Amino acid sequence: MRDAYVMGAGQSPFGSFPEETYLTLFDEAFDSALDSVEGDFSPDMIEEAYLGTLGVGGRQLGLSGPAVTEHVGLHGIPTTRVENACAASGYAFRQAITAVRSGMVDVALAGGYEVMTDASSDHTRWWLGVSGQTEWERTSGTTFAGVYAQMASAHMEQYDTTVEDLSRVAVKNHGNGAQNPKAHLGFECSLDDAVSAPPVADPLNLYHCCPTTDGASAVVVASEDVAKEYDDAPVRVAGTGASSGKVGLFQRESLTSIPASVRAGEDAYEAAGIGPEDLDFAEVHDCFAIAELLAYEDLGFCDRGEAGRLLREGVTDPDGELPTNTSGGLKSKGHPIGATGTGQIVEAFEQLRGEAHVQVDDPRYGLAHNVGGSGGGVTVHILEREEAA
Repeated sequence: MRDAYVMGAGQSPFGSFPEETYLTLFDEAFDSALDSVEGDFSPDMIEEAYLGTLGVGGRQLGLSGPAVTEHVGLHGIPTTRVENACAASGYAFRQAITAVRSGMVDVALAGGYEVMTDASSDHTRWWLGVSGQTEWERTSGTTFAGVYAQMASAHMEQYDTTVEDLSRVAVKNHGNGAQNPKAHLGFECSLDDAVSAPPVADPLNLYHCCPTTDGASAVVVASEDVAKEYDDAPVRVAGTGASSGKVGLFQRESLTSIPASVRAGEDAYEAAGIGPEDLDFAEVHDCFAIAELLAYEDLGFCDRGEAGRLLREGVTDPDGELPTNTSGGLKSKGHPIGATGTGQIVEAFEQLRGEAHVQVDDPRYGLAHNVGGSGGGVTVHILEREEAA
């Protein structure tokens, strides 16, 4: 099986853009990805595309993927729309990797797009709710904030996690996002701001929840021969893992872990031949503050119940042992559902090339963790910076 490499990656700004459409946002992300490729790369080399979107608001539910590739000038290439809720483009990236590794194509495009801010808050909540368990949880009135609030309450009861621990996620990620010009909520906040924010679903408050966001992201994936023709130190896909889980929270044995994250992480580490101790940075799925704490534990960054300690001791700060969500994460950078997974790959790619806005010192391995819903589908990808030949 061949290796796959990330040749280029880029995104649009994330935020609220009433004048933009999913087509124009993806156009900007695609141009950004092409601009990041070393050398004189032609988009005509792209042979297939995999694009993630949920379709918030119901716009162009059918054939939105081909509409996007035709719009950016990739005429006639096979295009597959991938829908796995918030993990849509994490899975799209996995499909592009598989296509390249299998030898079916030499260059593939992965990406995602979403427009979320042009609908009313009630309408948007309805569309987000379709990614939850619809037969019991959704019809009983449960929202995603409510589902993650149950996780947070269970973690606080079982491990003495505090509201201050949850709030430190917001403080850290807003600090990082304030340095990212493409972040939706690019401002800093204090611990007091985050602790005392208005409640959303107890114990989660406004600063513990990511925003609804418009945006797009794109990644060019290529075989080793093609990648090294353009870059003598390309970014290799060292390992990838994915897993499905029970969609409903009530169906799970524990509220303090996402089993699909555990399995996807284990598979990615095994494929890469490394462990969590070898990582230099990570982008994890912090749709709610508790989700970042769960990711620390599910991905082996620490033992069960120790996630709050990592935040208190600054382990995941930009200058800590394992900087996490240097992009600002979903909390500050934003969460345009379909664009989030490959948006994480953009940050990992830029980190490994030494071009990130909050740059880690000389990284070799980075991890990207993308969760669909409350854990019904998860991808984990590990990227590696190769040394120049």
